[in-house]
Amino acid sequence: MTDRRLWSYKEIAAHIGVQTDTVRSYRKHGLLPPPDLVEGGKPYWYADTIRSWVARRPGNRRARRDAKD
Repeated sequence: MTDRRLWSYKEIAAHIGVQTDTVRSYRKHGLLPPPDLVEGGKPYWYADTIRSWVARRPGNRRARRDAKD
């Protein structure tokens, strides 16, 4: 099932365990995927977009641990 909930910087930060400003910095430096929607000048991403990005991130310890199991 597809998760089409839209996440802001705040939800992304909570998901990956960092501060909101860190997520903003990721976007500024091109480390975050392009937003799925920009509304009122604010970017939003589908939850599935972010989960996919997290799984591909370098240094993702969870992905490496899961691959070993």
